[in-house]
Amino acid sequence: MTVVVGHCVDLGDVGLPYLPFTEILGVLAADERFASALAAHPVVERLLGAGTDSARDVDGRLRLFEGMAGLLAEVADTAPLLLVLEDLHWADQSSRDLLRFLLARGVLRHRLAVFASYRADDLHRRHPLRPLLAELIRLPAVERLELRPLGDSDVARLVRHLERRPLADATVRRIVERAEGNAFYAEELLAATDTESGGVPSGLAEVLLIRFEQLSDTAQQVLRTAAVAGRRVEHELLRQAVGLPEEELESALREAVGRQLLVAGDGDTYSFRHALAREAVYADLLPGERARLHGAFARLLAAQGRAAESAAERAHHYRESHDLAEALSASLEAADHAQRVGAPAEEHRHLEAALDLWPAVGAEAGLKGGGVDRVTLTLRASAAAAHAGEVHRAVSLSRSALAELGQDADSELAARVRYTHAGNLLSVDSLAAAFAYSSEALAMIPEDPPSPTWVWAASTHAMAARHVGESETALWVARRALRVAEELRVTDAQADLLISLAVFDGDGRRGPEGRERLLKARELARSSGNAAVELRALFNLAMGYYELGALAECVPWLTEGLDRARRAGLLSSPYPLEMRYLRLLVLQVLGRWDECVRAAAADAEVLPAAGGYTVGPALYVALARGDLTAADRARALLEGPFDWMATLVAGIVLTDAAALRRDPEDAVRWTRSTVAALTDESGKRPDVTVRLAALALSAVADEAAGLRSAGDEAGARRWTDTAAELVELARPTAARGENGTPQGPEGQAWLARAEAEWLRAVSGPDAAAWSAVVTAFGYGDVHEQARCRLRYAEALLAAGRREEAAAEAREVRESADHLGATPLRERVEALARRGRLAEAPDVDERAGVLTAREQEVLRLLALGRSNRQIGEELFISGKTASVHVSNILAKLGASSRGEAVAIAYREGLITPEPSASG
Repeated sequence: MTVVVGHCVDLGDVGLPYLPFTEILGVLAADERFASALAAHPVVERLLGAGTDSARDVDGRLRLFEGMAGLLAEVADTAPLLLVLEDLHWADQSSRDLLRFLLARGVLRHRLAVFASYRADDLHRRHPLRPLLAELIRLPAVERLELRPLGDSDVARLVRHLERRPLADATVRRIVERAEGNAFYAEELLAATDTESGGVPSGLAEVLLIRFEQLSDTAQQVLRTAAVAGRRVEHELLRQAVGLPEEELESALREAVGRQLLVAGDGDTYSFRHALAREAVYADLLPGERARLHGAFARLLAAQGRAAESAAERAHHYRESHDLAEALSASLEAADHAQRVGAPAEEHRHLEAALDLWPAVGAEAGLKGGGVDRVTLTLRASAAAAHAGEVHRAVSLSRSALAELGQDADSELAARVRYTHAGNLLSVDSLAAAFAYSSEALAMIPEDPPSPTWVWAASTHAMAARHVGESETALWVARRALRVAEELRVTDAQADLLISLAVFDGDGRRGPEGRERLLKARELARSSGNAAVELRALFNLAMGYYELGALAECVPWLTEGLDRARRAGLLSSPYPLEMRYLRLLVLQVLGRWDECVRAAAADAEVLPAAGGYTVGPALYVALARGDLTAADRARALLEGPFDWMATLVAGIVLTDAAALRRDPEDAVRWTRSTVAALTDESGKRPDVTVRLAALALSAVADEAAGLRSAGDEAGARRWTDTAAELVELARPTAARGENGTPQGPEGQAWLARAEAEWLRAVSGPDAAAWSAVVTAFGYGDVHEQARCRLRYAEALLAAGRREEAAAEAREVRESADHLGATPLRERVEALARRGRLAEAPDVDERAGVLTAREQEVLRLLALGRSNRQIGEELFISGKTASVHVSNILAKLGASSRGEAVAIAYREGLITPEPSASG
């Protein structure tokens, strides 16, 4: 098909007639194929000459239109033709008339298609294109396609595709939020990420203001006032703020709605059609004008009498109008309202605003703050930040509270600041500092007479002591504090101490006594109304069952915990974030991978910046399905302040990715660096060490075996020494878990794998060792059991037990197909071919195992596309395209891209595509 494009251009009221058709004719005239058609219709040559309009010559105009229709029909008979008319909203009258004539005369009956685009946003009520559209859509051959805004996930895909460097999730989310489905806006916002510190990029602002500047002065005044109100404004509030008579206001609003800058909403309100348009109009205001209008809105809202509901708006308007004392008061009202409705992120934001205003308000601060002092306010802001998942900000705020304490500060307040700071430091894994501050807090107030402050200080100190290896101190303090809490009937502190004892006393949360304590703690916390402590109890109940390998029993506690967090507005606080991760982990381990990926995508939309690690199990799934970009996403988790769980997730993904690439050096490097980063100040290694060591050992054993088979014994010995180092990392970790007792079924399964990989590195595959590993992962980890079953099949084959090996290979193939674990499927097929465990699949089987995406890739492969070109055409990365190509080669039993295409043609999996000449 020949594609010819004509552009309409915005030239105001003096547009050039027939401009898009003149451009089209110029392209056709340059093509030798159409010379005879142009010669047969000389009347159209006038469009290539002076470009004069023949509107006054009725007969000449008709001949021109007839000639154009005849020309296009003949051109279409020579070669199928696609006529593209861009930006029809800017078309001149003559071009619109010619288009109406062509479509009405049935020119589309020929091998001709017309595609005309226009921007609906620019079609105000009296736009001249509207009558033409109304006529055209009644024609049988004309179809109208309305493009809706892109979905958030599509905008995110677009942004990541346009930007080659990795983008932080927060950056992508912000662009998605501001673009509101508009691809052009998304591109402009992306282009400005390195140059703009906020606001609307200058180029985009100019585009957005064009329609605004076409309004009357009164309509512009109304829009400026509405922009100060925000994205949405009530009619009555706008009327009072703008100060216009009702008739003038309605006329201005009708004009703004007609130009599609405002839209009428429910409840007698108006909204800007797009938030960026409102931002552009607002940024265009003069500073004095902006402050005056903000002051007017603040006073009008205050007079309405809805204090709590309008507090946040009033705080914003007072601050922007420079009435800082009133802004402080309204900010505290807004924080109180956010706390009542369970919105910690908003509470934190309003408290931070109040703290920023405090120095400027000066002596009025205490009065405007309702008698509250700055230290107490800072502590409250710290708690709100922690509940909103902003743990590093919580640390900064509690540190500020500590600095604000004077020499004559009340001892109870000083102790409360210190144990709050200690608790915050624990949440960011600054363990030694947490222990130091909790020790200071406990020393500041006497145990006798007993007080709730001492109990909470003791509870924090017990946790801090446990984390730095002072287990005896932790137990003694926790038991003593529990007795005092019971005497004082401080039930939430009692619950918190019971949880601590359940976690690090006796058999811990896995044992019956620990579980009983956790159940009691949950009830006490619930009765006291302390949701944060209740969530801690629910998380530890779920973890106890997970560590036992009782995955099904784990799920109800996670469901209850997340539901409780949702009702309390605490979904972004630390324990619910860990519950989100654990929920996805259970789905991933059980092999419910599609559920895991869907849940992770839903979570990613609402997670705070500190919660990125929670989607880690979805990265494990992506990697297991052959998506090597999972490693790039995992590496992004390491950006920013240190996060223990993010480091753990990244370490697992990056070590496993290196093992899948058969890169032992990188696998060992990631294992060592991750273990070092997660080891606490007392030198205790994390439980995940055993898993990391086993994953790295897989790559090391592959390398050692390869060198040994090549006769390089010296090279093999170097890697067996590394294998010995790694297995020695795993053994003591599995033997001494979090409680000093052996790890549960998961840890023991990973240790069994580490031992089997070590044997493979040292002396070759051991069938008995791999049989034990398969059994160990039988507690529920579907994918790991299948991976180890493949190793077992390799060991059986090496021992000459072919039938058993074939049976194991069949099991692995079924698991890989069920999970969509493409790399595992490739490896088992390769083993089957090498060991002649089964005949190569026939043609029908080959076609059946190619996914829809692999069939698309195969088609492009047959056209000679590179991996990069395939990625661009299918909107995937080059790495992902490479993975699909590897899968195709494995499934077709081909050793090269050319051979794969030859097999596909021969077996009828693809058919030759027609050339450009047909």
